[in-house]
Amino acid sequence: MLITHVHLVPVCGVEIPDGFLRIEGRRIAALGPMQELPAPEAGEEVLDGKGGWLLPGLVDIHSHLGMFGDGMGVEGDDGNEIADPVTPQLRALDAINPLDRGFSEALDYGVTTVVTGPGSANPISGQSAAMKTFGCCVDDMVLNPALAMKFALGENPKGTYAPRSQAPTTRMATAALIREELYRAKRYLEDLERYEQDTEDELDPPEYDAKSEALLPVLKGEMAVHIHAHRADDIFTAARLIREFSLRGVVIHATEGHLIAERFAGFGIPVVCGPVIGSRDKPELVSLSRETPALLAHAGVKVALCTDHPELPQEFLMLSAALCHREGMSRAEALRAVTLTPAEIVGLDHRIGSLAPGKDADLVLYPRDPLSGLERPISVFLDGKQVRS
Repeated sequence: MLITHVHLVPVCGVEIPDGFLRIEGRRIAALGPMQELPAPEAGEEVLDGKGGWLLPGLVDIHSHLGMFGDGMGVEGDDGNEIADPVTPQLRALDAINPLDRGFSEALDYGVTTVVTGPGSANPISGQSAAMKTFGCCVDDMVLNPALAMKFALGENPKGTYAPRSQAPTTRMATAALIREELYRAKRYLEDLERYEQDTEDELDPPEYDAKSEALLPVLKGEMAVHIHAHRADDIFTAARLIREFSLRGVVIHATEGHLIAERFAGFGIPVVCGPVIGSRDKPELVSLSRETPALLAHAGVKVALCTDHPELPQEFLMLSAALCHREGMSRAEALRAVTLTPAEIVGLDHRIGSLAPGKDADLVLYPRDPLSGLERPISVFLDGKQVRS
């Protein structure tokens, strides 16, 4: 397909007011100004964009899409395993329902990639998956089945386990449980390495430990940890754990991040802010501000935006960017925060997040600048297929 007469927003480069983009198969083949438009190939479909704005598909790297069934209550609640506060062996892939209505609504509003996974009831809750939002079988939609390990600090683990008089009932115990499990996995890794290096066949392999096994990629730096933290002190605890174990860390939410913006920038840790639309309905959110992403970005922190679906419905990702732009993020920062920056944070920017030859043809065509108001896409393409029109 050849898409013509569109305002191209590559995100990774200069905008082109009147441009074209060519799709071949699942990939972007070429793009540029209309004066460089190649002749249509035989049988090629041509779509006149009529001056609409063409952006890369939106990317949300903190969501629970498909983990908490839309309108289903406890029957569809598969995001928090509260029988055990430490569950790194759990995989979101085994719980995601791709036929949940939220996926369709995500596509309606141009969200083509999400990282979805367990909630924040447990200090260590399991593995999140990166996936496209179109399909009926998660195995066909997944980009990375175990992209990140979810940790959680603050009130959610306390609120889950305190009524049972079971640890953690304090922030101390939450951090201690995470630290204990990481040290156990570290010892397990050392035992494995000694066994593998044993040329005399004197050692037996360590007894299989599903939890430690799941944490090996974390300790080796092959899997990032996404750490739920709202309060400033929890952000400092997250940074402490990341430093102590040399983890690849990302802070999720950072509601009070703006209160420590300069210190935060010194950590060199990216942040996923959001949801920025909602009420201050619990103590950790008393400092909630839509200025936080702008203040962090201006301090030098790498900032992406998220919906935390179903906390905020997946469809409101671009609206979140528009509101953050209104509250101080530059236009470029706001658009990057829902496209290229999240893709970079999770290491998928070679495929998604911007418009460039060779990248996945995940595209969103808006009637006008999507940051100007409540714009609904005209068309959405995923892997080169027009899935909404």
